[in-house]
Amino acid sequence: MNVRQIIEQRQAEWLAPAAARADLATRPIAEEESDVRTAFQRDRDRILHSKAFRRLKHKTQVFLSPSGDHVRTRLTHTLEVTQIARTIARALDLNEDLTEAIGLGHDLGHTPFGHTGERALARMFPGFRHNEQSLRVVDRLEKDGAGLNLTNETRDGILRHSKPEAGIAGEIAGTPASAEAQIVKISDGIAYINHDFDDAMRAGLIDAQDLPESVGMTLGATHSQRINTLVHDVIACSRPLLASPVEGRQVIQMSDGILAAADEMRAFLFERVYHPVNRRPATKQAERMIEMLFEYYVANADETPEAFAPSLSGETTERRVADVISGMTDRYALNTFSALFLPFPEEH
Repeated sequence: MNVRQIIEQRQAEWLAPAAARADLATRPIAEEESDVRTAFQRDRDRILHSKAFRRLKHKTQVFLSPSGDHVRTRLTHTLEVTQIARTIARALDLNEDLTEAIGLGHDLGHTPFGHTGERALARMFPGFRHNEQSLRVVDRLEKDGAGLNLTNETRDGILRHSKPEAGIAGEIAGTPASAEAQIVKISDGIAYINHDFDDAMRAGLIDAQDLPESVGMTLGATHSQRINTLVHDVIACSRPLLASPVEGRQVIQMSDGILAAADEMRAFLFERVYHPVNRRPATKQAERMIEMLFEYYVANADETPEAFAPSLSGETTERRVADVISGMTDRYALNTFSALFLPFPEEH
């Protein structure tokens, strides 16, 4: 019996009935198993070593190209989500490796300039959504078009992590098939409502006392208190639902009161942070920048940079340009726009 089989045997003995089993995982393309790593460990490692993951460090979370050293980027957001999700998964005897793989991969398809860039790209390429692009990155774009061949369990979690504006527990792409994927989805919300509040205070948009009183009373007055309350609530509410296989059921939940407070905090952020940031001149400029880059590369397809996405046969120029622009970092998009559209001083 090799190391992987020993790990799988141990997991079969102590994981909850609803947990995903690595020995039962499937991939789009069958491949020989590792002798030391489970299928979900290999997914995690493939994502961690991908180029798309490395680029997250230079992509916006909320505030465009922040100069401050402590403002979150898409990478630090990803790490916070993953750590919260692993804490919940471990407490519930679920598969931490699958949880970690989904957490690390859930935002690989995000555009430069965060949701600002996503809105602009969706206008130019209708139907674009970052969760679907994240799946496309791991399926089609990484490794020069070969893809990462992740397990279907990880792929499902990446696709179904997104939520609508209406609430932290809402759905856009359907219910995640595994409890682990449901953990990442709810951890995504737990992470960003708290770290975006923290970053907004750092940016001077709000003060700590602006937090709605009912939110502070229910979740806590500080960043750590709120996350602690939310994580404990998810664990307590979800544990009774994990005694049998998931089979598409929503098993990772919050209590009604805690969920209402989380949704109230999210609504506060939309009113006081996200919408005001969206109205800033810099945000409008970033949107126009994405639109102009898209228009330019569609009209000049031979100049489309190869660094962020391979050219795949049988696909439209618009699809290719959307892949390339969504893969850009903030600074690459800014530098490219400057080189293409801004005048430069002549030497005399």
